[in-house]
Order: sequence, then C-alpha cells, then structure tokens
Amino acid sequence: MHDLSIQHYISSAVVLTRRLGMQDVADMIATIEGVEIHAAEAGKIVVVIEGCSSGALGERLAEISALDGVLAANMVFEHMETRGDDRP
Repeated sequence: MHDLSIQHYISSAVVLTRRLGMQDVADMIATIEGVEIHAAEAGKIVVVIEGCSSGALGERLAEISALDGVLAANMVFEHMETRGDDRP
C-alpha cells in the first residue's frame, strides 16, 4: 500500500527593515510565491510562508533575507499538517 499523505508546511516570520524603506521591501516580498504579508509597521513586516517542505520554507526565508533593504528575517513559528488519503 502506498502512502498517499500530503504534507503542507506553514511558518511565520518577522522581517526587519529601515522604517523609510519598509514599503519598498514589502512590495518585493509581495511578489514571492507562497508568501503573504499580514502586517507592516515601524520597520517590521510579519509574513506567512507556505510550502510543500520545511526546506521550501527555508528557501523562501533566505530569498527574503537577501532582498535589498532587509536588515534581518527571522522565522518565528513552523507547523506541518499531514492530510492522508481518506478512502476506507
């Protein structure tokens, strides 16, 4: 019998920027697939990252960290859900 479960990963992260450059960074983050901005204020941007593996989340966070204007990007939380084949 094959394992037909599907894993879905989600994490949150805080991205630190200079206050004056925050909107430019937020605009760049908004173009990254699998990333949503949930709040942006005073040089801090809260994002949610979704993907098919923990490694994919790390790749997105590294991509965000490398953006011009980002001072730091730190993962705060990571969670994995497994959805199995519901057939009897």
